[in-house]
Amino acid sequence: MRRVTHLLGLLALVVVLAHCSGRDAITVGSKNFTESLILGEIVAQKLEMAGVDVRRKFFLGGTFVCHEALIAGQLDVYVEYTGTAHSAILQLSTERDPQVVRRQVAEIYAQRWKLDWTEPLGFNNTFAMLIRGEDARRFGITTLSQAVPHASKWRPGFGYEFSRRADGFPGLAEVYGLTFAAQPAIMDLGLTYRALAEGRVDIIAGNSTDGQIEQLDLFHLQDDRGYFPPYEAAPVVRRDVVESRAEVRAALRELGDVLNEESMRRLNYLVDVEHRDARAVAREFLARVRR
Repeated sequence: MRRVTHLLGLLALVVVLAHCSGRDAITVGSKNFTESLILGEIVAQKLEMAGVDVRRKFFLGGTFVCHEALIAGQLDVYVEYTGTAHSAILQLSTERDPQVVRRQVAEIYAQRWKLDWTEPLGFNNTFAMLIRGEDARRFGITTLSQAVPHASKWRPGFGYEFSRRADGFPGLAEVYGLTFAAQPAIMDLGLTYRALAEGRVDIIAGNSTDGQIEQLDLFHLQDDRGYFPPYEAAPVVRRDVVESRAEVRAALRELGDVLNEESMRRLNYLVDVEHRDARAVAREFLARVRR
């Protein structure tokens, strides 16, 4: 009887410990594109290096899905972009100064949702209006303004968010006076690059740090009228998490300025072009920058 009681006590202890372990795990999320997945892995592995149990909820969806999950407590942290938060989530008027954008989103997120923006990772990933390299060379164009006379013959292809966001296509078309041959084809962001390279569309809105730009011989048209705001990548985390878990705050702080645009582009290239596993790519990167 004593043995049974002892075993039941051990079982109860195991259940309690398992419950506590699950409660103490930090849930890291990502959006549904390669760069967000890589950054999610970098955050998750950095936390694990600090002894934190991590749950991964990757490829959840777009900006609003991840944001709502964070507010609802289904996520504890994910990497967001300051310009996306400023224009798409908060719907503030366009601001080009990176420090002003970051200060405004940090203040409103803290007041409205008790969410903290931690140190920027070190790079700006702006929207990149891309055309085929051969078209850029044939027409002799390098800027969006120079592309306007040709746009009436082009078929655009955009991701859903870009087609609707305040800092996306509607405002861009107005600022530059863009008129296309057809309404934009709406497709998954990851498919737009191949569609452009294969001639199914003629212009897309990609990401400036994407590894496929060079590999597919695409050309990034300069935003010569300064339409796009800054998009600094930074982890956004629930305040109750960083207040109760000093090791989480310390780990996220150490990710400040670990990436620049070139290094982020290289990580994206390894996953998208060389088809490397994102978890392995993140692990190798952290091993190189470990402090």
